[in-house]
Amino acid sequence: MSDKMTENRLYWENEEKKLDELVYQAMWPGGEKAVDKLVKQGKRPVRELIQKMIDPGTEFFELSRIAGFGMDYPGVMDVPCGGLVTGLGKINGNWTMIFANDSRVKAGTYFPITLKKHMRAQAIAEHCGLNCVYIADSGGAFLPMQAEVFPDDQHFGSMFYNMSRMSAMGLKQITLSTGGNTAGGAYIVFMACQSVMIDKLAYSFLGGPPLVKMATGEVISAEDLGGAKVHTQISGGADHFCDNQDEAIACVREILSLEPPQKLHLHRYAETPPRVPEGSIYEILPASVHQGINVRAFLKAIADDSVFSEYKENYAPGRGDNIVTGKMRIKGLTVGVVAANGVGIIFFEAACKATEWIVRCSQEKIPLLFVQSSPGYMVGSESEHMGIGKYGADMVRAVSCAQVPRIQLVIGPDNGAANYGMCGRAYRPHFLFTTMRARTSVMSGRSAAGVLLSIEERKRAARQNPMTESEKEAFSQEMIEKYDGEAHPFYCSARLFNDRVLKFSEIRDWLAMAFEVSLLKPIGEPSFGNFRF
Repeated sequence: MSDKMTENRLYWENEEKKLDELVYQAMWPGGEKAVDKLVKQGKRPVRELIQKMIDPGTEFFELSRIAGFGMDYPGVMDVPCGGLVTGLGKINGNWTMIFANDSRVKAGTYFPITLKKHMRAQAIAEHCGLNCVYIADSGGAFLPMQAEVFPDDQHFGSMFYNMSRMSAMGLKQITLSTGGNTAGGAYIVFMACQSVMIDKLAYSFLGGPPLVKMATGEVISAEDLGGAKVHTQISGGADHFCDNQDEAIACVREILSLEPPQKLHLHRYAETPPRVPEGSIYEILPASVHQGINVRAFLKAIADDSVFSEYKENYAPGRGDNIVTGKMRIKGLTVGVVAANGVGIIFFEAACKATEWIVRCSQEKIPLLFVQSSPGYMVGSESEHMGIGKYGADMVRAVSCAQVPRIQLVIGPDNGAANYGMCGRAYRPHFLFTTMRARTSVMSGRSAAGVLLSIEERKRAARQNPMTESEKEAFSQEMIEKYDGEAHPFYCSARLFNDRVLKFSEIRDWLAMAFEVSLLKPIGEPSFGNFRF
């Protein structure tokens, strides 16, 4: 192994340790003291409940683990994990989307980031045709931010709108109430297809005892107002009465045990591990984010048998090969690949090739993997005259209209319109994963500093107050820090600009899961808008 490869490995292993530290904070808010408090209430941490709910020996693929950090809401800097656990697990062999309020985080109340995370998981479930299980223990909306969480589309009411529509589609909505569900939170119980409540642990009411006393003068306990016995034996608002959490989990599994088995809508070949060690990713991806990459070597580290069948490999050398296209298999599933290569700048030839390949894969009903490491499309008079604008737009059109499952993986710069053409968040990929090497922003810090400095210099000159060299340097450094900070995976993931920050060692397993889940619904027929070829 060369010195440079060793340097790369050590750098990325250290970066992933930083990820581990942040994930630990997200998964253990309040530490052991908070867990002890749960135990005294007869509860366990939600991830323990989830692990008991999914099939033995299977993995829970948790999404958006570092959501909510650095949000700086009124009186609250961090909302660890967004106060909500979401992810995919198998229940009786079927992939299921699981939601679980973490009462250790502000009693499971919903902040704007909590809502965004909840809606994103519901969107994945609807897109992929998954049943949903809600482990509910929430105080409802975070009242100091009612204007940001209550009245608008994608606010609190949208959770129940989504539940209703998915139920109408035949996607089961099952709620296990394992704590208090007050005000709007009560509807997570009442709007489910079936609800399970736990004796003397679960409560659900539109207004709790304090509000009832204030509004009507009635004095009543939480248990008598909306406990498990009330809703399973009197109101009929819930369906199953259980004595404890273990019994409730078994009940949920039983409810879903008669669901028909899911099937893939793509032939699955026998899985063959890569011949190239997957750990080699740590060595082949440079520590410098803006250094060019050999994406073919990366693809061989995640492909079955390390086989990547390239399309138009020899087209327009030095320009067309900044985007690499072709097919490979990931754990037996054939996927089409559109991957940024080298320094990743997209010339018009590369844009044409990518568009053609996206259309071909759509016609063949083969899912697409976009491996993003591009700072943008090529600029300048030559590129404009050669049609980079229209050919880049064609690439965006193709990405927008491709009816096949689409997954984006970011392993480098993710800037400007390349974010669009490579199926960024606005293009609604089924899943969007990033790595510690990703940098997602409108442009790099250095580029932003140059553009903004030139504007500031003109403004200051017009006021007869030209900038000094030290002022220019300080201004540039401030802009670099701002843009590079906002491009970092931690900043982006805290705001749910992606679905998970993956370690390099996790990429193959997570892509295989994502493609499998995305292929549970039949693939429709291709249909594209006007192109400008």
